[in-house]
Amino acid sequence: MNTEFIVTAGERVKRLDAFLVTHERGVSRSRVQRLILSGRVRVNGDVPKPSQKVKPGDRISLDKPEPGPLMVNHQPVPLDVLYEDEVLLVVNKRAGVVVHPTSGNWKGTLLNGLLEYLQSTEKTNGLNTEMSHPGLVHRLDKETSGVMVVAKTDQAHRALCSQFEKHTIARTYEALLYGNSISTQGTIDLPIGRDAINLKKVSSNSTKPQAAITDYTVLQRCEGLIARVELTPRTGRQHQLRVHMAALDCPILGDQLYGGQKVCQIQGMKIPRMMLHARKLGFLHPGLMSYQEYVLEPPAEFLTVFHAGHKMA
Repeated sequence: MNTEFIVTAGERVKRLDAFLVTHERGVSRSRVQRLILSGRVRVNGDVPKPSQKVKPGDRISLDKPEPGPLMVNHQPVPLDVLYEDEVLLVVNKRAGVVVHPTSGNWKGTLLNGLLEYLQSTEKTNGLNTEMSHPGLVHRLDKETSGVMVVAKTDQAHRALCSQFEKHTIARTYEALLYGNSISTQGTIDLPIGRDAINLKKVSSNSTKPQAAITDYTVLQRCEGLIARVELTPRTGRQHQLRVHMAALDCPILGDQLYGGQKVCQIQGMKIPRMMLHARKLGFLHPGLMSYQEYVLEPPAEFLTVFHAGHKMA
């Protein structure tokens, strides 16, 4: 169930978890904190910490799971595990898979599959009993493929979350753009936030824009059709790469929300999904205390679309 709050002018500044306990009936502070840490709470479109201070004008959205069997359940979901040890998992999140159960997507999510995997392979000893489920440190949109890290202990979860908050995680994405008018490389510095009119979108037309910076490099071009680019976000705003590419008038292929119907096909060829792939993820391993980096090349449909663009050029 989705609920939205707007902090009123008369509200004093307080912690996010304290605010939600006051304004949402029947939830304890510990449950509120679990909801925040699992990514079910957003403040102005961004993933917050329980201790974040909220102030008048802030827009808070809460996606509270429905009671009963719709709480996160074990469920067989195909997983592609790239690496695993006692404290974390690195997985290939496939396009079309939702990361966490939400309204309308209660089953078949990555989290459902992780729970099943850890239980069926008798690896639950690696999951700290204080955690209600594997710790989702970050997310990828449903149609985005690529590398994700998942914590198996509270300590690993805290350490990885801290690295994401401090922007010390190394992240590189690949995307196919509709159009190739952008320069060979550059930096987009465009603050964004929840769109003031369309709440499903993020844009610079926001009452609470926050700093968002993306570096990009063009890897290959198909004359007049497609550009294959490497994207490196310096910040981690929701939909950041999608919004920044659209702001350059080169939206990501298949991204109907920010590019409209025109980006969903090229000369009659239907684009199967949004062409965005998380290619590289690097971080300080919280157990080994050494830098680890995982690289995953784009899947077949990504390359098929790009090669088709070459043939059409």
